[in-house]
Amino acid sequence: MSMREIDPITLEVIRNALASTADEMALIVMRSAYSPVVRDIMDYSTALCDAQGRVIAQGLTLPIQLCSFPRIMGFVRERYGDGLKPGDILIANDPYGSGGQHLPDIYILKPIFVGGRLSGFAATVAHHTDLGGIVPGSVAIYATEIQQEGLRIPLLRLYDAGEPVEAVFRILEANTRSPVEVLGDIRAQIAACNVAEEGLKTLVARYGAGILDTYIDALHDHAEAMMREVIRALPNGVYRATDYIDGVGEHPEPLPIVATVTVADDTIDIDFAGTADQVAASINCPISLPESASFCAIRCLSQQDIPNCEGYLRPITVRAPEGCLVNPRYPAACGARGVVGYRVFDAIMQALAQIVPERAIGGSEGGPYLLAAGGTHEGRPFVLNEMVVGTWGARAGKDGIEGISNPAANLSNQPVEMIEADMPVEVLRYGLVPDTGGPGEFRGGLSFIREFRFLAPVRFVLRGDRRDHPPFGFEGGHPGAPSAHVLIRADGTEQGLPTMPMESFTARAGDVFRLIGAGGGGSGDALRRDPIRVEDDLREGKVTSEGAVRDYGVVFAADGVSIDHDATVHRRAALVETRT
Repeated sequence: MSMREIDPITLEVIRNALASTADEMALIVMRSAYSPVVRDIMDYSTALCDAQGRVIAQGLTLPIQLCSFPRIMGFVRERYGDGLKPGDILIANDPYGSGGQHLPDIYILKPIFVGGRLSGFAATVAHHTDLGGIVPGSVAIYATEIQQEGLRIPLLRLYDAGEPVEAVFRILEANTRSPVEVLGDIRAQIAACNVAEEGLKTLVARYGAGILDTYIDALHDHAEAMMREVIRALPNGVYRATDYIDGVGEHPEPLPIVATVTVADDTIDIDFAGTADQVAASINCPISLPESASFCAIRCLSQQDIPNCEGYLRPITVRAPEGCLVNPRYPAACGARGVVGYRVFDAIMQALAQIVPERAIGGSEGGPYLLAAGGTHEGRPFVLNEMVVGTWGARAGKDGIEGISNPAANLSNQPVEMIEADMPVEVLRYGLVPDTGGPGEFRGGLSFIREFRFLAPVRFVLRGDRRDHPPFGFEGGHPGAPSAHVLIRADGTEQGLPTMPMESFTARAGDVFRLIGAGGGGSGDALRRDPIRVEDDLREGKVTSEGAVRDYGVVFAADGVSIDHDATVHRRAALVETRT
């Protein structure tokens, strides 16, 4: 069958069958997982690959994980070649030897054979509760080399011809503080791979291996053509932007993330030359994550439904100097690398805002805020992995959204009831903070606040950002409010904590940790915001009357709820004059 004989209806049917299988994998993981970080936060991803290791479908999960599959599949093909057999299942997490991102992310990969012929691969990755290392949760900002962060798993067999390799399971069990959750989540990943195997076998049986391969090639080509069409609509040129990581420790030094986006006809090149060098902390970000964040940002330009296969990546190249923050050399620690990946997305979005502001988005909260706490309660060890998300920046023509995952992620906050049921932790407060969204004609999303009271002694670590460099606004919009971390002792004394402390902290029973995320950046001139929108924000508690006057020049009447239009006109005129 030649490419000219491709039937577009059959192509669409196959595409949707593959996508449905990848989504079914994601549901299997969510419904089978043991740990809150996988089951509730949904920090995992699923994909199907063809026999060449190319991604042909991705589940509706984490964008910053999904494009790591092409890199790890390259290692699979290089290491095993034709040596895989039915019933094999592979496992890996090593960022330096297997294409992983950080040690808590374990990849489970299953080759799929039909009639003795390799037809594809089922691929999953999940963030596991604990893989050992110097702190509970295996994410310590102050780690200086990867050996301090936990168990490194090279690419190896977890099942050999259908039989479990017991030695690997025992090594995993012995190197985690949460063996029930870790082994349970691995079994959930295996279950998802088994479901994908049945789905792909059904397609092969329906269409035949040769015809299915031809349609998969056509799917890659179709996705590539669609992405090239999107890029071709952009003006050629070189667009550069710099965003910053606040830095680590008590006296942080800003770490620039420099993105140079070059548009040339139907291709885009993204170069991170000028980015900060790798650091002696765990925020170094292996290249597979910056690649994923880059592909995600460019894909956001499309208003078409491009197939989620590897073909759409072909027109995009990503480069980074070896030894920099987004492409570290071994043995750099990388457990907390996620914050850098989200900043890569932000830097690229700032560059794209120069040419397509109508499709750009202001800075969001900066990525999930991480609280990893562990200890012993009633004789049983526990590990709390809390990743809190919640705010988008404004878009051209739309306010930012609250209560939603970062644009480069697809995570969820843990339900308060689940935390309190499983952990010796009480959630005292969870909500939004008024006057924190970046002012603009379209307002950034509000900061979230979450307070935890520890009911048992714990040792905990943090990963935050966006305190010294809050989320950016664009087209005249203002930055969002900065983030804050506070430890409140049982006697009422408060201690402000760094966003990325180079130490762990000990809390006693009764101590409270308060997390305030950053607000989203605004879009457009705040003095052009429709006063009716400001009135709605006041009614909904998103701005205060003082904030309305200060940030938007909107004055309310004596009743405190209706707009004083004359006073608003004069107030805005005075603010414009002050600017001039």
